[in-house]
Amino acid sequence: MGGYIALVGTVSGQITDINIPALIFRNVQIKAVAVGNREMFEAMNRAISLHKLKPVVDRIFSFDKTLEAFQYMNSLERFGKICIRIS
Repeated sequence: MGGYIALVGTVSGQITDINIPALIFRNVQIKAVAVGNREMFEAMNRAISLHKLKPVVDRIFSFDKTLEAFQYMNSLERFGKICIRIS
């Protein structure tokens, strides 16, 4: 029980089918970040494509190394993104 749901924007529309009591009874916390609207999202993607921007990726971990990835993130040795490959 417990945990977090990270909600980063809703550019695909509103979320309407959330069972709030179930989240409360399971001690789930929602962390949300507003990211703008769909028009802004599409403009950002055009700019990324036009200027060929690439994220700085420090390391990629396999899913079974998730704990190691979090330990590495907390070590402050990193520079850039730390990715976890799901499949």
